[in-house]
Formats: sequence, C-alpha cells, structure tokens
Amino acid sequence: MKKIILLIAFIACCFTCFSQEQSKPVYDAALAQKLGADNYGMKKYVMAFLKAGPTHLKDSAARMQLQIAHLKNITRLADEGKLVVAGPFLDDQPIRGIFIFNVESIDEAKKLTETDPAIKAGTLIMELHPFYCSAALMEVTKIHKVLQKNSITD
Repeated sequence: MKKIILLIAFIACCFTCFSQEQSKPVYDAALAQKLGADNYGMKKYVMAFLKAGPTHLKDSAARMQLQIAHLKNITRLADEGKLVVAGPFLDDQPIRGIFIFNVESIDEAKKLTETDPAIKAGTLIMELHPFYCSAALMEVTKIHKVLQKNSITD
C-alpha cells in the first residue's frame, strides 16, 4: 500500500513539474534599440583573431611594457564602446586571442587594430572577419566593470 501511495505521489509531482508554464521574457524595445539589435536580437560586429606576429621581443622588460600598453589600448577601446569582448586563448598556439569590435565593417576594425601597440610593434597581427551575434554582447563591458576587483592595467 505504501508503495502505491509513493508511486501516485511521485507521478503527481512529475505532472506538476512538467505542467509548469515557462514564461517568455518580455521584449524590451528600448533596450533593443539602445544596443542596436535587429528583430532577432542580433547585430553585426567584426571579430579579430590575434595571431603571433613576425617580431619576437627577447627582452622581458620590453615585452611587459608592450603588454601593458596593449592592455591599456584594450581598456580605452572598451571604454569608447568600440570593443565589446577581448581575451587571450590559454593554450600556446599561433592564435593568441580574440577581439570583438562594435563596428560593422572590416575597414573600421582595421583602423582600430592599428591603434594597438602590439600591432604597431609587429608582435601581433590581426585577422578580421564580419561576425553576427547577440546584441547582448554590448552589455559585457558594463557588467565586467562591476565584476573586476582589480584592474588588469594597474
């Protein structure tokens, strides 16, 4: 008898769990417009693959100084709203990291990459590609600022 009652209770719980209605988020037209979203919540970006360049600095102090300048440039571009995602890959491969630029054309992204000290020094080169992704990426920089306990450039 106990087994039957437990089985009935289990089945009732299953029906209750599966019958709960999943609510669809409410469309926010103002936010979609602010972020530049199309009707699918997407927008155009340009993705850059940062690759090892032809120049290899042997001096560790010079490498560190260049890395700090590279990071400061990333921070500046992010603060200007031109760079929404940046980060290194954690394996030791020729593709060192990525940038996702908040621009619609390769030419615009190329001009931004030319401001990077590591590109100028030849330690990195960038391969640029048009990219279509969620407009929600535009919020990453704002969210990151409240998550970082320490700045990478300090």
